[in-house]
Amino acid sequence: MLLISPDSVEEAVDCAKAAAYLDIVDVKKPDEGSLGANFPWVIREIREAVPADKPLSATVGDVPYKPGTVAQAALGAAVSGATYIKVGLYGCTTPQQAVEVMRGVVRAVKDYRPDAFVVASGYADAHRIGCVNPLALPDIAFRSGCDAAMLDTAIKDGTRLFDHVPPAVCAQFVRLAHEADLLAALAGSVTVGDLGELTRIGTDIVGVRGAVCDRGDRNTGRIRPHLVAAFRAEMDRHAREHAAAVAAPN
Repeated sequence: MLLISPDSVEEAVDCAKAAAYLDIVDVKKPDEGSLGANFPWVIREIREAVPADKPLSATVGDVPYKPGTVAQAALGAAVSGATYIKVGLYGCTTPQQAVEVMRGVVRAVKDYRPDAFVVASGYADAHRIGCVNPLALPDIAFRSGCDAAMLDTAIKDGTRLFDHVPPAVCAQFVRLAHEADLLAALAGSVTVGDLGELTRIGTDIVGVRGAVCDRGDRNTGRIRPHLVAAFRAEMDRHAREHAAAVAAPN
């Protein structure tokens, strides 16, 4: 699945024009961090701007280890119209802290909307910020009752997912998620050139922003429908080629 992250209602309208090429619209606020949370009214307006059959995701932020605060924020995202709730475990330094935060989120969100989809998000460059190891995320997500485990990059300085977690380690992350019956999502300055590896390792959700913005700039560029369409075409091509390779006799 392809997840695209507009940061404004105007960009969401452009995503709506490219709705045939994406699977999930993700609301974030890039100037507040990798998984920066946007305002509740922006989530509501974007929900109204995109087709009703497209799931809306919302980031809760690069959160501290404050389980009650994070649970309230997650509920706010769900009340505002998001059905996918993503939490960046930025301030959690141990798996147990992360589990405590995510259990609160899962209870708050699913008590309100049982069909909501909760995503525990960690960081490929965790070593740079001191949070939980990327390979701990699938177990954290499983123990807390989440639906998916995700990796992104915390520091947007031009480095990419594979610069910090090489494809072999990402493959291990995906395998651990699947063994726990979770979806595996990968993001972090992903480019078209990464799609072959992401397909090969079985990634369920690919999250992008910069790759479908003007000049590849997630902060000052704007999402363009033709770039979304081109990215999706490459995703589909790699998926077809991978399926054909797997089906081919040895």
